[in-house]
Amino acid sequence: MTALPTRTLGDLKTSAIGYGAMVLSPGVYGQIDDDRALTALRSALDEGATHIDTSDGYGEDGHNERIVGQAVRGRRDEVTIATKFGFRRPEGVEGHAFPVNYTYGELAVNAEPRHIRRYAETSLRTLGTDWIDLYYPHFPDPTVPIEDTVGAVAELISDGLVRHLGLSNVTAEQLVRAHAVHPVAAVQAQWSMWTPVDAELLAAARELGVGIVAWSPLGSGFLTGTVQDIADDDFRRFIPRYHDGNLQANNDRYAPLRAIAAELGLTPGQLALAWLLHQYEHVVPIPGSRTPAHIAENLAAARAELTPETLTRIAEALTAFAPEGTSALLG
Repeated sequence: MTALPTRTLGDLKTSAIGYGAMVLSPGVYGQIDDDRALTALRSALDEGATHIDTSDGYGEDGHNERIVGQAVRGRRDEVTIATKFGFRRPEGVEGHAFPVNYTYGELAVNAEPRHIRRYAETSLRTLGTDWIDLYYPHFPDPTVPIEDTVGAVAELISDGLVRHLGLSNVTAEQLVRAHAVHPVAAVQAQWSMWTPVDAELLAAARELGVGIVAWSPLGSGFLTGTVQDIADDDFRRFIPRYHDGNLQANNDRYAPLRAIAAELGLTPGQLALAWLLHQYEHVVPIPGSRTPAHIAENLAAARAELTPETLTRIAEALTAFAPEGTSALLG
């Protein structure tokens, strides 16, 4: 394993850039077989990613967690496994709907305390592990106080099934309320050049000493500078920023940032990740890719240093970027 610079999420130490495994299940960025998925995950581990992010809701019947479990077999102690719950509900467990910015409108979650141990035990079996390093409710349940959900996860921590509490897609106010019940190691939030993090959430995380795990740090691939069109079986077809006219306009507006990357000898994706690492000392981006070369490229961004002058140029270019269309709201 190649060593990467490290970061801390609360008192949890991980590589400065992790790996988002969502891309390894069919139906996200088109089809993929398990052999390719395992090759990608093992490449991430070999290149130094010690933080692997998954969810019981990625893929059918726990597919994503199963692939992660297979990939880390024999090297479990090297890896932080973060997973999420609430979307994969057993038969008979009602979903509580909430709106999202996808064009199909809403999703449903259940984070009632009475179901959470069952969720965790299912994930543990699927992952083939005795503990979960970082456990998140995937989205706040609109019908359940966040304190109640967190209290159920705290019981799992007391019992040794979970080691650290995380929150995903929450507001600053929800973070503060949850942290009063049990220390929160990390908040998972959408954050990239494409989508700024909520300023109040970042301020609360700083004040409480909570890390931020940045999902979609490459704007679902846009910030690599290589996306020209979207296939019919690619979930990004639901995201307004990827609709035909918007995609072309956004690529045109991204040109100054691509030029800065080229001047620095970085790819656009590496610049986007390096910039993010310079925004907060406790942020850990989790880009996902299916290609070993791209995975190595992404992780190498953990070693890129940006000068204050370069960061000022990037900030000016971002002010003029102003992407067309809304971005995704779920990770």
